[in-house]
Amino acid sequence: MNVQLFIPCFVDQLYPQTAFNMVKVLEKAGCTVSYNTDQTCCGQPAFNAGYWDEAKSVCNKFIKDFSGTDPIVTPSASCAGFIRNYYDKLFDNSSMHHEVQDLKKRTYELTEFLVNVLGVEDLGASLEGKATYHDSCAGLRECGIKKEPRLLLNKVKGLTLEELNDVETCCGFGGSFAVKFEAISVAMGEQKLDHALATHADYLVSTDLSCLMHLQGIINQKGYTLKTMHIADVLASGY
Repeated sequence: MNVQLFIPCFVDQLYPQTAFNMVKVLEKAGCTVSYNTDQTCCGQPAFNAGYWDEAKSVCNKFIKDFSGTDPIVTPSASCAGFIRNYYDKLFDNSSMHHEVQDLKKRTYELTEFLVNVLGVEDLGASLEGKATYHDSCAGLRECGIKKEPRLLLNKVKGLTLEELNDVETCCGFGGSFAVKFEAISVAMGEQKLDHALATHADYLVSTDLSCLMHLQGIINQKGYTLKTMHIADVLASGY
């Protein structure tokens, strides 16, 4: 299957290795991956900040950059959720309506694409240790992703998966929320990490690097040995 790769801005700038690992995983699953180098942002930051006109301009570019019929796969449930749930608000009653509806149907977060579209659960990955999984708000609530990452992680050789308490509670990042309400954001992150540490896990895994970036910052400040990993990095391990 041919797929179009969408790499969010912060992944491109801060975590490029995760993007390369995602290509590795998709190719292992039998996909031919294309990457449009003209791509930029999905428009979510501007939209969430209230700059809807500016966001619409960015989103319009995104629609053109990802034209065609191939699935669009991204390592971010946050971006996928934004496209699928909020593009309607920007392009309602516009000439772009049908293109937006098509785009929404073709946009997937990595784990849901692997499990629900390709029917793949075992990618031959191996990673020794214990992991616990964090459900991002966007993944869980906007994309309905719950079982898919767990199915994939349970097939990783050498890896034991243990659930943390209050697994569906927000980690406190929330994009601009972490900037506007720093103290609350950090407290929520600390609570999430307390639950993760209680599992004695080596790795804290999620579909969203935005959550993991927030949590890794607290881990570094506290001096914890827990390591955050995007699920694409886990699935690309060992081969």
